[in-house]
Amino acid sequence: MSAALNLDTIRIFIHILAVAVWVGGQIVMMAIMPILKEAGIEGFPAKVAQGFQNIAWPALAVAIFSGIWNIISIDMANATTAWNIIFGIKFLLVIISGVGAFRHAKTDDPKQKGLYGAIGFGAAILAMFLGYVI
Repeated sequence: MSAALNLDTIRIFIHILAVAVWVGGQIVMMAIMPILKEAGIEGFPAKVAQGFQNIAWPALAVAIFSGIWNIISIDMANATTAWNIIFGIKFLLVIISGVGAFRHAKTDDPKQKGLYGAIGFGAAILAMFLGYVI
C-alpha cells in the first residue's frame, strides 16, 4: 500500500465530501423532520429544511463540478463499455436526484412532496453506489 497527497486525491476528496453532504444530509433530514413536525413549533421544520437547502444545493453543484473534473482527469481510452454504461446510468441518476429534490422543495402537496423526495433520495443513493462501482 502507498499513500499520496496530490491533486487527484484532493479532487476525489472534494467530490466525496460534496456527495456526503447531498446524500447524508437527506438521510439526516428524513430522520429529524418527523420529530420537528411532532414538536409543533409553527414554521420551524420549514426553516430547518431551508437551512439544509442552503448547503445541499451548493454541495450538489460541487459534486457535479468535481464529477466532471473526475471524468476529464481520467484516460477515457481505457474505459470499458461496462464502465461507460454504468457512468451513463450514474449521471442520469444524479440528474433525477436533483430534479426530484427540486420538485420536492417546490411543492406543498404532502403526497407529491413524499413522492419527489423518495425519487430524489433513491436516485441519489443509487448514484452514490454506482460511483463506488466505477
